[in-house]
Amino acid sequence: MSLLSDPLTLAVLIVAVILLGMAKGGLAGVGSLATPLAALVLPPATAAALLLPVLIVQDVISVWSFRHTWDGWIIGWMLPGAAIGVAAGWFYAERVDEAQLMAALGAITLAFGLYRLWVERGGRVVAASTSPGWVGTIFGGVMGFTSQIAHAGGPPFQMWVTPRKLPHLSFIGTSAILFGLVNWMKVPAYLALGAFPHEVVVAALLLMPLAIVSTLITVRWLKRMDPARFYVIVYVLMVLLGAKLLWDGVRG
Repeated sequence: MSLLSDPLTLAVLIVAVILLGMAKGGLAGVGSLATPLAALVLPPATAAALLLPVLIVQDVISVWSFRHTWDGWIIGWMLPGAAIGVAAGWFYAERVDEAQLMAALGAITLAFGLYRLWVERGGRVVAASTSPGWVGTIFGGVMGFTSQIAHAGGPPFQMWVTPRKLPHLSFIGTSAILFGLVNWMKVPAYLALGAFPHEVVVAALLLMPLAIVSTLITVRWLKRMDPARFYVIVYVLMVLLGAKLLWDGVRG
């Protein structure tokens, strides 16, 4: 029987895919809610496996849409750490307490979002961060690890990159390319774990049209957005996302 034959499961997965579409369209971090949400109706490993092909298809749209606006310096520093993080996530997949990991990630994300909203309140101009590249490698490692475990690499990426105050389209393009590469890095681990049985592949294929449409709509919206509003929206979403991840982790 199809994984999508149950109406509740189908409804929850539709919401999860739309969240991923919003994230791939440029609202990085929102997608971190997708796997915990899908895990409400599917086993966590199945939920993560189902969403990975969806993410990869959405990556194609996102990368193509923002292919001219990205920061190679940031990707160059974060990608090696991300590769190590993905490998560590694969190695420790069965030993990690996912609830505790999400609670910790949520608490840090919540605190960071609140801090940035406070320092930039009232439109205050804050100097862009000039932290050295090796710090980005560390954040890349955390990003790769949380991405491998639960497709939740958005918050660590945001914590290092948002203070650098890139033009908002460069921020989105950098996120698109980096996560596009990271998601392909995760494929061997998922294949080795036997995460793609027939019913998972079929369900992912059936969700692809929604994945494509939700990504295109968000891309179109964000390309027209006032850049001054972009980071405020990102920080507010980080606060909401952090609170949700913290709440789910504590309850779990």
